[in-house]
Amino acid sequence: MRLHRLRITAFGPFAEPQEIDFDALSGAGIFLLHGPTGAGKTSVLDAVCYALYGSVPGSRQAPGTSLRSDHAAPDVPTEITLELTAGDRRLEITRRPEQDRPKKRGAGTTKDKPQSWLREHTGGTWTALSRSHQEIGEEVEQLLGMSREQFCQVVLLPQGEFAQFLRAGAEARGRLLGRLFDTRRFAAVEALLAERRRAAEAKVRAGDEKVLAAAQRLAQAAGDCADLRAWPLPRHQPGDPGLAEAVRAWAAVARCSARERLTVAEYALAAVESRHAAARRDAEDARELDRLQHRHAETTRRAERLAQDAPERERVRSLLDRARRGALVAPALELRGAAAAAHLTAAHAETVARSVLPPTLAEAGVEQLASVEQGLREELGAVGAARRAEQRSAEIGRERATLERESRDADEQHQESLDWLGRWDDTRAALQDRVDAAQQAATLAEQLAGRLEPVRMQLTAAGRRDALAADAEAAAAELLLAREASAAARERWLELKEARLRGIAAELAEALTAGEPCTVCGSEQHPDPARPAPGHVDRDAEDAAHARFEHAEERRAGVERRLAAVREAESEAASAAGESTTAELRALTADLSSRHAAAHADAAALHTARERLGRAEREHAARSADRLDAERRAAARAERREALDREQASLEAELVLVRGDAPSVAARARVLEDRIRMVTTAAGALRRAEVTAARLKEADGQLADAAFKAGFDTIEAAADAVLPEYERTALQHRTDAWQAEEAMLAERHAEQDTARAAARPAADPYAAEARAERAAARLRTAGSAVDAARVRCAELDRLSRQAEHELRALGPLRAAYERVARLAGLTAGTSADNERKMRLEAYVLAARLEQVAAAATVRLLRMSGGRYTLVHSDARTGGRGRSGLGLHVLDAWTGSERDTATLSGGETFFASLALALGLADVVTDEAGGMRLDTLFIDEGFGSLDDQALDEVLDVLDSLRERDRSVGIVSHVGDLRTRVQAQLEIVKQRGGSVVRHRTAAAGRA
Repeated sequence: MRLHRLRITAFGPFAEPQEIDFDALSGAGIFLLHGPTGAGKTSVLDAVCYALYGSVPGSRQAPGTSLRSDHAAPDVPTEITLELTAGDRRLEITRRPEQDRPKKRGAGTTKDKPQSWLREHTGGTWTALSRSHQEIGEEVEQLLGMSREQFCQVVLLPQGEFAQFLRAGAEARGRLLGRLFDTRRFAAVEALLAERRRAAEAKVRAGDEKVLAAAQRLAQAAGDCADLRAWPLPRHQPGDPGLAEAVRAWAAVARCSARERLTVAEYALAAVESRHAAARRDAEDARELDRLQHRHAETTRRAERLAQDAPERERVRSLLDRARRGALVAPALELRGAAAAAHLTAAHAETVARSVLPPTLAEAGVEQLASVEQGLREELGAVGAARRAEQRSAEIGRERATLERESRDADEQHQESLDWLGRWDDTRAALQDRVDAAQQAATLAEQLAGRLEPVRMQLTAAGRRDALAADAEAAAAELLLAREASAAARERWLELKEARLRGIAAELAEALTAGEPCTVCGSEQHPDPARPAPGHVDRDAEDAAHARFEHAEERRAGVERRLAAVREAESEAASAAGESTTAELRALTADLSSRHAAAHADAAALHTARERLGRAEREHAARSADRLDAERRAAARAERREALDREQASLEAELVLVRGDAPSVAARARVLEDRIRMVTTAAGALRRAEVTAARLKEADGQLADAAFKAGFDTIEAAADAVLPEYERTALQHRTDAWQAEEAMLAERHAEQDTARAAARPAADPYAAEARAERAAARLRTAGSAVDAARVRCAELDRLSRQAEHELRALGPLRAAYERVARLAGLTAGTSADNERKMRLEAYVLAARLEQVAAAATVRLLRMSGGRYTLVHSDARTGGRGRSGLGLHVLDAWTGSERDTATLSGGETFFASLALALGLADVVTDEAGGMRLDTLFIDEGFGSLDDQALDEVLDVLDSLRERDRSVGIVSHVGDLRTRVQAQLEIVKQRGGSVVRHRTAAAGRA
């Protein structure tokens, strides 16, 4: 994979379109990517990752983080275009993330969905391949053979993570290697076997639980048939092989005991059944004798009571006969009573009606009253027409009052409009002045706002400039002290080294052995070995002095880097702040802010002033129109008043003739209606009195005829004999009851068995029933015992078969569990067969780590001058840690193997760099041998001395074989002189920009 060109627009700190030509940078093999903190060096790598995979590295893609540049114009879309070669195919990938853009119509923004384009260069032209996110992602992963995580580890080479990788434990190494080499399938095998083991164990335990449940049900079914002290079941647990034999043995004992109980219960039941049958027959005979004796006694009592009721029976019969004859006269009596009541009511109504008539009509008949009524009704019809005229006159009065009221209101409104129109010119001029003043304030506020923002930015930069100046002074003082400390430590180290060289003969003499040649002269005779002089400096003292010197030098370099960064930031802040002092800028900002606030407050009234002026102009037009309309309505009202006056005069002349002496036509009509009602009532009462008198006479004749036919001498005797229906029904029921009682007694006197029972001694059915109940209870107890014994035997047989079935089904489950448990324990590292207690995934990762260590050692030997070698360790870790992922370093100078966490800062850097390059090679082979022609190394060079830096650069320079290029991301100033091809990221107020520098062209 080779990168050719990257174009970034409105992404991260880059507001304007920036283009990076990787072909020009790759010509030198190694190129440097540098710039101040926050300029956007890492954003370039993020853009490459986003173009390929549609997302930035996971550590920088925080939730809610936007990829869009805050400096970009709203109408400029965020877009990244990357041109690369992968697998002999030249491709171009363009991506736009989800982003907000201004609406084409109206205010506000709308959200654009993410978009992607993939093109391929074939035959001299670009051909579109796809616009699908999923298809493009699959195509990129297939061509590169790497996921996003692998790409970020292999191509971007994050040194900080590999420094942590060197010092991390086995678990942390396992997580990183697992992401890169995708060992999820091995972890899935572990999880699958563990899950199958748990499932098999659950099945075995479930089978054991079923057997135990069946055994418990056997115990419940057996009850007290067996001795529970001999029951072995409670001493067994699920998984115990002796459980099956214990269950089978106890079930056999319980079944034999239950069958013996059943035989004994059946014999006892037969004896109880015969005794119960005899007691049942005795109880039935006693109940029958007692019934017959009670029946005979009851018959005797009822016969005596019937004989005592004979006089009452005769009286009831006589009353019932008279009531039957009186019922024949009752309709005539009711008819005559109704006629008499109606005639009395009509006669009273006639008297009342005649009392209110005038004296001239007090003795008038029905015909005369009808004639008077007709005349009154004709007069009332004439008054009805006059009533309508009177109503119209009243309406005219109300309408004329309404016109007067409307006229007064219209005059007042017209006068108010005339006054308002008279003040119009002054009102309009005042409102226009307010609009003009607010407009001028708005213009002034815009001008002040344009001046205020730059001044505020200058004030912020001036504050930052002053703070950075103080930091620079402190850093300079600290640097002076650090340089003095470094020089002193270097002088001390050189003094000790020189002193050690002067006494080196004593150190060599200590290593001499009799009979062995000297390493200096070769002689085997050592007659006078040198002795250490007082104050002799040994190797440990020299190494300690050298270590203090290195520590002082590292501290000096760190202070120099911090001072350079502070001075660079101070220069940028001073450039942004200008020549003015902070106090001057603060005063200018306060003055502009107060003036802008005042102007903005005055300008806020512009909208209100315009609205008031508009409302006043609309009101002026409306009042002018209303004035003309009011004059027209006033003329119409005057004309209407004259017409109403003429009509009302005509109606009043007509009503004077109709009212007469009444105050109004309505009063005259009420008088006529009262007279008509009085005459009509009197005529009706007179007619009803005549009709009721005729009906009363006819009813008297019918009543006398009915009494004679029923056998009564007088009407009064017939009336006395009449009884209500409920009394006659009650008398008939008493008579029928006596007759039924006589018939029943006659039947009972004819019964022979009742008489014979009465002659026998009194029966005692309760005692016989009690004896039968006691026999029945003993029978039920015996039957229940037999049924329980039979059910127990059947249940024990069924449960024994069920338990045997569960025991047979448990055998294959236990065998399967043992087989799966052995495999799961082996892959999980818990089995005794797994000597190093390594999990399957750890075993695979250990093999990969061994390959990575071998590949890293090739470069580490060169960078460390042949001193260090990375070796993989599969030794077991203490406690519960993961085994097989240890990583040690072999020191050729001392011949000892130690942990990588003991390396110094510089040693850790080139060890982690070698590890990252080795890991890149192994992952590349894992991905199918895809060539990685472009690599990036992020930071870490500041911890190296000059010699180590040269060695590291030589190793990186060797990566140019087969046309490979390496990009270094670093702040180290020495690299700017050592690496000729550079990509500088310049941080500016409106967004960062990219500059290319090469040895030949300088700045491009």
